[in-house]
Amino acid sequence: MSLLKKLFGGAAKADQPPAAPEHTEYKGFLITPMPISEGGQFRISARIEKTVNGEDKTHTLIRADVLRDEKEAKEASVNKAKQMIDQMGDHLF
Repeated sequence: MSLLKKLFGGAAKADQPPAAPEHTEYKGFLITPMPISEGGQFRISARIEKTVNGEDKTHTLIRADVLRDEKEAKEASVNKAKQMIDQMGDHLF
């Protein structure tokens, strides 16, 4: 079975470390885009983090919107997270 994986490129993918998540800082919040792969498309999703009163807080944003391109989905995820931060600020948590 491992011979088949090597022939068809399965081993090369397994040997590569996962890509490091990209972070964006915005108004004291840390945004990490995390699009969810669904049937060849990517659902808009991001993790929003901030330390409030010495405690680390996290909110996971998941939208119904899906895009075909992963890069566009990451950009849209960051933009939606920024919009939420602008609207809710610390009340997000």
